[in-house]
Amino acid sequence: MKKAIGIDIGGTKVAAGIISETGKLLKRSEVKSDPSDREKMFASVVEAVQQLFADSTYSIMDMEGIGAGVPGKVDRENGIAVFQNNLPWAGFPVKERLQEQFGLERITLDNDVYTAAFAEWKSAGGSSEETFVYMTISTGISCSIIHNGSFFRGAGFAGELGLFPILSKAAGQNLERLEKAAAGPAIEKLAAETLQVATLSTKDVFNRYFAGIEEYQPIIDEVTDNWAQGLYAISCLVDPHKLVFGGSVITNNPGLLEIVKEKLKNYQILEQQHLLDHMSISTLKQDNGVVGAGLRVFEAV
Repeated sequence: MKKAIGIDIGGTKVAAGIISETGKLLKRSEVKSDPSDREKMFASVVEAVQQLFADSTYSIMDMEGIGAGVPGKVDRENGIAVFQNNLPWAGFPVKERLQEQFGLERITLDNDVYTAAFAEWKSAGGSSEETFVYMTISTGISCSIIHNGSFFRGAGFAGELGLFPILSKAAGQNLERLEKAAAGPAIEKLAAETLQVATLSTKDVFNRYFAGIEEYQPIIDEVTDNWAQGLYAISCLVDPHKLVFGGSVITNNPGLLEIVKEKLKNYQILEQQHLLDHMSISTLKQDNGVVGAGLRVFEAV
């Protein structure tokens, strides 16, 4: 059985895993990121990988290679992290440094949403005859599109759904970028401003909503409508066969799926509503980035 290392690199944590070529997560590790400077951040990545082999029958030489996902803009061909807003890695040669550190020649690098999307696509059957969309809702909002077995990348910035303008009630019925209106931090801010309370965590907001506390109902009604506006853009422009949601905001609150479907249905015409029966929430959850990065070692799209 062939195996590879997958790494999901973020500003808060670095997760790593040993992945089989069938997508099974054989071992996982996680360390806190240190984004105070570029070398300390790389040291966090090294630590996460080294932990995989502590008290393990596996060794680094058993691995086919390493796949890594990083936020922001990536030069995939040269393996360089070009720009990220939460890592000190502008122009950082990730591929070269991993090759030097671990002695493996096969290193793949991609945007973290794309690696997560790849895992979700493979988990959903990996059809090369469909259009598949993965949408993440967490600290930010973004999506990735796989069409006929290949990523749709555009000129390199395709899928940045968080930048899409939606009509926001909280912004006084004005246009606002989806991420600024409805990602995790925006939900916390909306609750604090609407209810005139100290800042609540996103988890608290949803717990109180699902507990039926009346004051929280309009907040989630607003947020889910904002998501539906972004989803309708996807529905119109791409008309996907399948759509999978990831990111902590929605995977930790699966009851939102049916609400979002109803909101989206209000925007769609009948010919677009086939999507409603093919929307789901990730079963891989926080592991999709690690699994997808590892799988990219075996095959690239």
